[in-house]
Amino acid sequence: MSRRRSLSPRGPGRAASPWAAAAVVALTVVWTIPTFGLLVTSLRPSEKSAYSGWWVAFQDWTFTTENYQEVLSGGETLPTGITPYLVNSVVIALPVVVIGLVLACMAAYALVWLPFRGSRLVLAGIVALQVVPVQMALVPLSALFGQGWSLGPIPILPRIVDPSTGTSYLAGTYVPLWITHLMLVLPLMVFLLYGTVARLPRELFDAARVDGAAHVQIFRRLVLPLATPMLASLAIFEFLWIWNDLIVAITFSTGSPDVAPVTAYLAVLKGGYGQQEHLLTAGAFVALVVPLTLFFVLQRYFVRGLLAGSVEN
Repeated sequence: MSRRRSLSPRGPGRAASPWAAAAVVALTVVWTIPTFGLLVTSLRPSEKSAYSGWWVAFQDWTFTTENYQEVLSGGETLPTGITPYLVNSVVIALPVVVIGLVLACMAAYALVWLPFRGSRLVLAGIVALQVVPVQMALVPLSALFGQGWSLGPIPILPRIVDPSTGTSYLAGTYVPLWITHLMLVLPLMVFLLYGTVARLPRELFDAARVDGAAHVQIFRRLVLPLATPMLASLAIFEFLWIWNDLIVAITFSTGSPDVAPVTAYLAVLKGGYGQQEHLLTAGAFVALVVPLTLFFVLQRYFVRGLLAGSVEN
């Protein structure tokens, strides 16, 4: 009688294959080398980082913290330092993430649990909006913020321009950045939350309706708590996307410390010929602090959100 191979899953106490572990370690090392090189460059003096690679630091152990001091306190390139730009990035990203999550979750709930004629068509339109390149939306949005929008003789959005100077009242404010980022992130957020809300047990909603709960109560007491892992995952993704954005930042900000985010600061810090690698790498590592803090705070929700719906009990 032939022996049957056991199909039981691997027990939690058994170690993984040594080849798999070695492959993971090797991939981790390869992935970390560029980041390590940036860290070494940020700690080298300007005269050394400009004429030699970062690996030379293992032969010439000359390190300094002056690069970080100049980035934080300001220098000849940008006297204001990086702090105002970090504050601008937070002010730009947080309202967009919070408002976007609320609107996207409400839209997903309406599409799933408030069926109406044409809901499938609306969902298809939301999915189609994800393939629109960001660059195609910049010119119409610039005209929208400066000249307004109208359908023939009917004004939809009035022209917000100072008649004495001819400049838009929105210039030099966060409003164009908020609106642009919100319009760009909402389609993806609605699409992902639609799948999450659609997988929620229908029995819970039926029981809540039997108890007399209105849609507002169901949304606040059932949908939001059950969708928290996915909301946290989306918050991390969208915050990182807005934090790392450059094209929208340089299009709708004036480049001044009053509005411009940290990516615009790094773009100016780079210089015309990339001759300030020591400052650019130091600024990049300072800019990493806020996203890393957010990730570690929401890490447990992030993992649960990625695994949501992947395993059925």
